Amino acid sequence: MPQPNTLAKSSSLLDSQWTLRQVGSENSIGFKLPGDVHSALLSAGQIPDPYWRDTELSLDWIHQSNWISETIFEITLESDARFTLSFEVIDCHARVSLNGIELGLCESQFLRWEFDATDALISGENHLQVLFESNSETAKVKATQTEIPIPFIAANNRLPHYNLLRKAQCHAGWDWNIALSPLGIYGDITLKRTDHFRLDDIMIRQRHATGCVFIDVEVHCEVFTPGKIPLQICIDSQQVDETFQLYPGSASVKLTVCITEPKLWWPVGEGEQHRYDLAVQLGPQQRQLKIGLRAIHLDVSADEIGNKFSLMVNDRPIFMRGANWIPADALPARATREVVRDLLQSAVDANMNMIRIWGGGQYEADWFYTICDELGILVWQDFMFACNAYPAHQRRWLDLVRREARQQVRRLSSHPCLALWCGDNELVGALKWFKETSEDRDRYLAIYDRLNHALEEVIEDEAPDVAFWPSSPSVGRLNFSDGWHVDTSGDMHFWDVWHSAKDFEHYRTVKPRFCSEFGFQSFPSMKVIESFTTIEDRNVSSAVMEIHQRNTGGNSRIVETIQRYFRFPDSFADMVYLSQVGQGLAMKTAIEFWRSSKPRCMGTLYWQLNDTWPVASWSSLEYGGAWKCTHYLAKRFYSPFLVTAVPDEETGELILYAINDTRDSIKVSIELRGISSLGMIRSLGSIAAQCPTHKAIEVHRIAANCLHDNEFLHFSWRDEESLHVDENEYLPKRPKEYLLGTPQINVVHKEGTIVLISDRPALYVTYDHGGSCIYSDNCFTLLPGIPKTLTVVRNRGLDTTSSIKPISYMKG
Repeated sequence: MPQPNTLAKSSSLLDSQWTLRQVGSENSIGFKLPGDVHSALLSAGQIPDPYWRDTELSLDWIHQSNWISETIFEITLESDARFTLSFEVIDCHARVSLNGIELGLCESQFLRWEFDATDALISGENHLQVLFESNSETAKVKATQTEIPIPFIAANNRLPHYNLLRKAQCHAGWDWNIALSPLGIYGDITLKRTDHFRLDDIMIRQRHATGCVFIDVEVHCEVFTPGKIPLQICIDSQQVDETFQLYPGSASVKLTVCITEPKLWWPVGEGEQHRYDLAVQLGPQQRQLKIGLRAIHLDVSADEIGNKFSLMVNDRPIFMRGANWIPADALPARATREVVRDLLQSAVDANMNMIRIWGGGQYEADWFYTICDELGILVWQDFMFACNAYPAHQRRWLDLVRREARQQVRRLSSHPCLALWCGDNELVGALKWFKETSEDRDRYLAIYDRLNHALEEVIEDEAPDVAFWPSSPSVGRLNFSDGWHVDTSGDMHFWDVWHSAKDFEHYRTVKPRFCSEFGFQSFPSMKVIESFTTIEDRNVSSAVMEIHQRNTGGNSRIVETIQRYFRFPDSFADMVYLSQVGQGLAMKTAIEFWRSSKPRCMGTLYWQLNDTWPVASWSSLEYGGAWKCTHYLAKRFYSPFLVTAVPDEETGELILYAINDTRDSIKVSIELRGISSLGMIRSLGSIAAQCPTHKAIEVHRIAANCLHDNEFLHFSWRDEESLHVDENEYLPKRPKEYLLGTPQINVVHKEGTIVLISDRPALYVTYDHGGSCIYSDNCFTLLPGIPKTLTVVRNRGLDTTSSIKPISYMKG
């Protein structure tokens, strides 16, 4: 047992000097917090890395076992002192004991747990113990305790019945995740002196008026003894005080302050991310917050098409460009602030202004949302329910969910990044996925409605200053139809191209109001593949590559798509590279087309931004945070100003659209070229256009017969101030149909730059595939004789490859 911590009198962290052992064993190892059992065992050298080859199943004994973590601390007690022991995040079912006295049972990863430790504390040395009960065994027991069968999504969850646990659903496996089912403590453990009351939650609401913002600060507390308690809030050199008479039980008190001439918080690219320091003190207990002032409104008003789905920030409609967020690592201990900030910075670097925190993951830590506040990333926040049926017919379970929802809504209310609360992910659609629910839909729909209504009531009661959307996808409130492919109202999930193996061009058959999920898979880079394989594993059909692919038939679909669009590669490394090019072209096709329909479409969030482990998946940032080709393409197709070409299926013409998401109208000149596969560059003229901000506009039409049979369209643009300078291309045929030959690409390193020049057209030129360096561009088109200069815009601080050669698509 380690040496005891000596604690302060008022509030102390108990995050250090913990040990861990399996129940039934006396052999303890160190347990670094925040952390998880797998990571502790790995650090102690007792297990191999779970991500190596096919290690996963050999570690099932960990989540099938019970574990004990413990520490000792010293404290000097005063008479009549009351103490509360608080666990910020504990995963998931755990019994907490102090000096042999059980304080209580934690039953949810998504709740802050607080226990009265007064009677169990002693002056001197105290022994604190947490008994983690097996997630898997607990889930099996709960499955026997429901009188109505509650099916789970076995295609994703290797471990059964995790929908009965209030725990990250993807911990049981998903079609991109390993099934480790971690247990652990992921947030602070605090022992607080709470003599007369305990400060629990602070709810922040904003009311915007002309020239000022009213901030309502509502403080929730648990009162133990009656008395008068002063409340004070300080912000922007103002102090507001009031004393309240409170009585035992749950209580709340509120003060309001007015900020005149407020400095508003804006999403990235729209303005400054200004924040104010807010100090809240109730009696001797206090909190320090940073808040940003912004008004966010979801416009779902009717129009000539159906209903809008447009987020307004400070009365400005903003097109949402982004991706879906999943937990940063399957091993929670590895999801550090540094790792997460790197991923979120990469989102901003690719011109994203929103992420969706998906409902099968977890509510993130406060510092996650603080990073989003700082970077100007808006957050679509799902409640944590995804792709399953849930036991909302059980009163006790539903009450647990209500507590979870209230706590999370209050906790996140201070963060200006929060843009939307959403009830769940795909729960209405899931009613068709299981035998039980499809045969008795009315019954299970009624159960679902209990859950959805409970969440809606929490939003109505707490009244955060952001909208509630019932589900994703959804046509709208109290609409329980299967609206996945409705493109006239609500948000859409469009999965036909991946799951139904349709051509990329199929994305152009719909014009969603807001597409919150769609995606296409690729392999990670060879650098990542080499981190979890041996040489003999590096084949698309190997057992290890299949294990690191969680979507049934996924590798086959990737390979079939490569064959559909490209000439078949000569090597495994080329196949890996082309899989990423194919993924990038899929996302480019969808997003550029949907952006061209602005303001009909006002947001695209592709699936998915990041990975939890090294795996073939839909991510644009591979495990470790390196940029796939798709992320470099995202930087271009998510550019605030974009010109794209869209085929007119009726006339055969190519329509050039200009899309302007900036704050100001832009005058732009566009140069058009026909590029032959042999290297001839033919001018197709130039055009000028004034591009407004509120809608995409058609700026030019190119006749159907304008391009020769062996040509593709290339166009570049520049505004008057040279703030928006870029280029794009459109291939009327698939890449494999062009006889491109083998380009000779000369690479010159000069004064911190990399200059590439080719003797003929080279498509999807990728200088460095994976790694820690982020370049000014990658996966681009080289035109013959025209140099391309690259720079390293950010080094993520990891090991880089010493020998780098550019790759391009050169079949033909």
